[in-house]
Amino acid sequence: MGSIPEPAYLYKNVVHDPTVPSVQSAKGMYIHLDNGQIILDATCGAAVSAIGHGVERVKQAIISQLDQVEYSHPGFFPNAPALRLADMLVESTGGRMSRACILGSGNARPHYPLRSEAVDAAMKLSHQYFAEGKPDTRRTKFISRRGSWHGCTLGSLSLGDFKPRKARFKSILHPNITHVSACDPYHALKDNENLDMYVARLKQELDEEFQRQGPDTVCAFFLEPVAGTALGCVAAVPGYLEAMREVCDRYGALLVFDEIMCGMGRTGAMHAWQVDGVVPDIQLVGKGLAAGYGTISALLINDRVVSGLKQGGGYFVHGQTYQSHPLGCAAAVEVQRIIKEYNLVSNCREMGEYLGMQLKLHLGDHPHVGDIRGRGLFWAVEFTEDKDSKAPFDSKLSLSKRLQTKGLEKGYDICLFAATGAVDGWNGDHFLLAPPYTVGKQDVDEIVSRVVKVIHSVFEDIYASRQQHPYH
Repeated sequence: MGSIPEPAYLYKNVVHDPTVPSVQSAKGMYIHLDNGQIILDATCGAAVSAIGHGVERVKQAIISQLDQVEYSHPGFFPNAPALRLADMLVESTGGRMSRACILGSGNARPHYPLRSEAVDAAMKLSHQYFAEGKPDTRRTKFISRRGSWHGCTLGSLSLGDFKPRKARFKSILHPNITHVSACDPYHALKDNENLDMYVARLKQELDEEFQRQGPDTVCAFFLEPVAGTALGCVAAVPGYLEAMREVCDRYGALLVFDEIMCGMGRTGAMHAWQVDGVVPDIQLVGKGLAAGYGTISALLINDRVVSGLKQGGGYFVHGQTYQSHPLGCAAAVEVQRIIKEYNLVSNCREMGEYLGMQLKLHLGDHPHVGDIRGRGLFWAVEFTEDKDSKAPFDSKLSLSKRLQTKGLEKGYDICLFAATGAVDGWNGDHFLLAPPYTVGKQDVDEIVSRVVKVIHSVFEDIYASRQQHPYH
């Protein structure tokens, strides 16, 4: 009798684990599995499902669009949902951005197709802006930040600095990208520094990197206004974005904000940069744009870049088969209507403050919780072996992965988004919470209760293995 063949499906692991259940359905903030479990989706997948699962209005908008046209190639003609969505996006910036390039081919790894495509397009647009009419331009370099994550295509992987995901491909990554320090006061603020001094130091570092590369060789500086997966919900401190803007302006380079994860309301403002009032030249949005009901992302572009293209050939040399897809655009339009109609960005801000307060109340005294940080409904909990020195746990312990795995066990039933490397790219454990914008106080209380239960259980297991007394 022959062995049962493994399923054809491949995500990451080539060895199929038959014990992992599959999703049967989802509604609101709960996911129903085929083993009978009901999981609280406290992360919206990867900060995607911003209005929750199974919203009838969005489903009907997609069905209505199917009744009209399911696909049209943008190279032949635009479609009505794409035009509506572009208008909505520009309007949401108060007119500070002037055009929206709708993307979303889904041509990269699950969780990150939107970011990867958008980042590659933004890199091309940045270079083209300078190359228009000047084919011999020296501006072919990019600067990004250590501890950043910008996607997994070769361009976006090169731009980012999520070491576990790029180390294996180092030999084929682009050589024209360098990195400076992120704005990360928990790990990098010196004992004798205040925040103004810290921002000044980071500003000087970026200035020196421009000088080192050659000021007229850099196209753009990319950053996440609120860092996502790799650093864990680290918001730019006051004055930082303005300082980065000043350096880029000094050398004529573009400033690009990657808001794929932190934007579209997730951090309590429709666009994360609106908190500081520092407008980028190019902005990337995704995830919360269609909230998982469509695979879609977009570039928002300001007048400076649009004018540069007009003065050249008037044509962005970029295009993909599924760009401006009518179904994704229809979904995004309805999602954005719902967010506006129900004031969900405001709720995101208010419930985010409550979530942060409750996390700090219930976990702030835990001997191995080093930092609890975030903005809006975008929070991270980072763990340390020693709270005073901020020394991380041994990476062999796989703490963040153990927390995520425990959360998915029966009796815990909660999604935690595990991540590593916040300390130096390799070491450090944290997890992210990014619940839907629709949550109320009772939902937040339930999330925090389950999070606390998971953390205590995992550390009881760790202490037991070390033959120490468990923490209560």
